[in-house]
Amino acid sequence: MQPATRNGVGGPERARSANGDVREKLWDGRRGCRHSRRWTQLMEMAPMSQIDDLSRCLLTFEQVKSITVVVELSEASWLVAAMVPGLERHPLKKLEPDPDALLRLIERWRSEAVKAGQTIERVVLAYEAGRDGFWLARWLLVRGIEVHVIHSTSVAVSREHRRAKTDRLDTGMLMRVFVGWLRGERGHCAMVAIPTLAEEDAKRPSRERESLVGERTRIGNRMKATLARLGIRGFKPHLRKAPERLAALLTPEGCPIPANTIEELRRDMERLAVVREQIDEIESARLECIEQASADGPNAMVRLLVRIRGVGVETADMLVHEVLSRNLRDRRAVGRYAGLTGSPDESGSKRREKGLAKAGNARVRRGMIQLAWRFLGFQKDSALARWYRSRTEGPKGARKTTMIVAVARKLLIALWRLVTAGIVPEGVVLRPVG
Repeated sequence: MQPATRNGVGGPERARSANGDVREKLWDGRRGCRHSRRWTQLMEMAPMSQIDDLSRCLLTFEQVKSITVVVELSEASWLVAAMVPGLERHPLKKLEPDPDALLRLIERWRSEAVKAGQTIERVVLAYEAGRDGFWLARWLLVRGIEVHVIHSTSVAVSREHRRAKTDRLDTGMLMRVFVGWLRGERGHCAMVAIPTLAEEDAKRPSRERESLVGERTRIGNRMKATLARLGIRGFKPHLRKAPERLAALLTPEGCPIPANTIEELRRDMERLAVVREQIDEIESARLECIEQASADGPNAMVRLLVRIRGVGVETADMLVHEVLSRNLRDRRAVGRYAGLTGSPDESGSKRREKGLAKAGNARVRRGMIQLAWRFLGFQKDSALARWYRSRTEGPKGARKTTMIVAVARKLLIALWRLVTAGIVPEGVVLRPVG
């Protein structure tokens, strides 16, 4: 059964009615129009999948018939703790980082429970999200083990100044919160959605490009700083003819750049050329992939977002694979995932706001802040742009840098509603369907 969200979008029947309403709003009820038919096809290509509530377990937890396992992962070893029905002790075992050894240990505990007269119907395992990613979860799921990955920041820890922290204490803490989560109680911890290998791989081009853009900026800044120490300003290393102009540069004294410095700058120019070439390869491969891939799922969402004026392919691809393709519960979950919600501090009569929580996806947060400024320039007649101007204009208007965060949050929620329910933001100008 597919649960309904807060905006009223649930199963396929509601999704179809939402698409119909959008078509009448956007195309004035001209159902025979070619653009209307194309819009309906695009919306059918990106259906909304079932939503996962990872704040609590929805299955009945029978502890006497379940083996509960938690694993504290590290680079050198794995510490495995368990609660096994029929055993008075709580076994604790340190292993080498070997999944086969972990599976053999679980089977041994299952055999011990059966010998003690217990019937084991369920084996649940959890570990904390970290550098090991999700490969272990996928590996165990294929072998019939129910696996959950605990969100590391959702576990409450002691606030002592110098609290004791060992792997043994960490496994005990993870076991307590995991059992509470299995019982269906909220507040113990939250789980992370386990992505498929293809979903993880789809994020790599955008993240690699972000890293390369940062490297390009660092190389350029380093070259400018080197020239500034010699009194040379205004040189732009990103231009095509920059290598030719580099040899003709002179210091304010009229001397050429020293030999070691000029060689260093030439090596930096070569690194810069390699980085630019790699960025071009990633962008070309992405465009080719979007054009050749089947028009469903994330690709349909990217094509929908690109139709909005002011939204490019890079931004659309990043938003789809980082946040919009996830099965988020409601609009509040969308804002929290991006870290665009506030962090109030209330105690007694004290009331203050500490600013952005910044607890979500930093890539989405940075991208949405940049997109919000761009959106105000390209979509000046939209309802969101008018809302922003009404609160920032005049001598008593709010600070623009503060209100742009609210614009980014509202815009992200609007884009999420567009790709999931087909609700077009009011006043937004769309590019014609190509």
